[in-house]
Amino acid sequence: MGIIKQAQDYFKEKNIDQWQNGYPNEEVINNDIENEESYVMIKDDKIVATTVISFKEESCYENIIDGKWLTNGDYGVIHRIAVGKTYKGLGLSHKIIKYAEKICLEKGVPSIKVDTHEDNIPMQGLLKKNGFEYCGVVYLEDGGKRVAFEKNFSTEV
Repeated sequence: MGIIKQAQDYFKEKNIDQWQNGYPNEEVINNDIENEESYVMIKDDKIVATTVISFKEESCYENIIDGKWLTNGDYGVIHRIAVGKTYKGLGLSHKIIKYAEKICLEKGVPSIKVDTHEDNIPMQGLLKKNGFEYCGVVYLEDGGKRVAFEKNFSTEV
């Protein structure tokens, strides 16, 4: 939760209206753990980053506007990448994405989908740098607007 709080503070400092108003909270993170979708990165015997890698369909991904998904079949989803502030700039988010790709390939899943806040330019840059393509806009259950990206590596499966 400390890393999540640091990410929330970072977004607030950068005027990015993502992960504010108490989200994600301890209940959300505990659900991620119970669903066996929560992953942490350990360095120097400390948790330095966290993410969720899920293979459940996202209902909000069914209605994409101003574009379309690259694929229509099975996909993985990356949620809630957060890196501790003293470990930013070390390429850990890139390693998280590569690990998610590895898990997808092992499961024979040909793509990964991700959504992020339209003002979260650092995440959008990370996604593009890692071969993700902008696909359109999705709206979360709470009405929040998110830009959607997908990476298709079906030729590698």
